[in-house]
Amino acid sequence: MLIRWEKEQDYYLVYVHQDMLGDLLVTRVWGQTGTQYGGIKHTLVHSEAEAAILVDDVRHIQESRGYHKVLETQSLNQIPADLQATMQDELAFQNG
Repeated sequence: MLIRWEKEQDYYLVYVHQDMLGDLLVTRVWGQTGTQYGGIKHTLVHSEAEAAILVDDVRHIQESRGYHKVLETQSLNQIPADLQATMQDELAFQNG
């Protein structure tokens, strides 16, 4: 699952996925669109239920900060073409 929120030039992205060892991770990426400002945080979770709680907490925080959801998808290949170029640097962790 991948969810992206935006506010003006800022973005916040949450990606729930498995790593190469099969562990379930919630990856959070944030920053300013078009810049290198931002950060990344990986959180190991023990179940999909735990991941859902963490994602819901993030959703609540971002919406309370004025962010609005612009994307929610179950897989990376479902990202619309117009957002793929914008999100290329944000998803760089996926390639490395």
